[in-house]
Amino acid sequence: MEKLSEFILRENRSVFEEMVAHRFVEDVKADRLPKPIFDRYLVFEGAFVETAISIFAYATAKAETMSDRRWLIGVLDALANHQIVYFERTFSAREIDKNDFDVDLPAVARFRDGMLAIARDGSFIHTVAAMFAAEWMYWTWSRQAEQNTISDPLLAEWVGLHTDETFTSQATWLKDRLDEAGATLDEGERAHLSAVFATVMRLEIDFHSAAYERGTIA
Repeated sequence: MEKLSEFILRENRSVFEEMVAHRFVEDVKADRLPKPIFDRYLVFEGAFVETAISIFAYATAKAETMSDRRWLIGVLDALANHQIVYFERTFSAREIDKNDFDVDLPAVARFRDGMLAIARDGSFIHTVAAMFAAEWMYWTWSRQAEQNTISDPLLAEWVGLHTDETFTSQATWLKDRLDEAGATLDEGERAHLSAVFATVMRLEIDFHSAAYERGTIA
């Protein structure tokens, strides 16, 4: 049987490739991302990372094994004590006031609320599929981007956070956990998880586009 992660990536190749070729990604890779766009993105993404803590907390509560719980507690630690710290430090360095930005724009709110709903209302493996979508996407394009010159050191650091050992291990764990679960799921359940992945990719595309929209400052 085809591994669940491979099935999901094959079924969603088009929307996945649309996201990893997004204007935001191409601007990063070409070292031409405008400062105002990156600043908006940072505020939107920083707010979502706080939501991700809740998402992984739901997953931790729903996990059935101590092994999964231990791993997820490590993820929560990385989010709270590494990624959040990056945003705090970067906001200070770039003199960004989060209150100047509207994090309730439709595309930003849909992503936040949609991801939280999957974790809150779905099963443990639904959350794994949703976060696999987000993290495999970031890991994929960040590995490509880091091969290029990125003149903004804080942007380069952000890209590096998505290719370092911690994040790589996290993305790989999600993939492996999907494959482990997929070995016992029927076709309908596998298709549903593929649909979760597709939903997240579409939310991510709109979320990244929101940084380019006018009127994103409160």
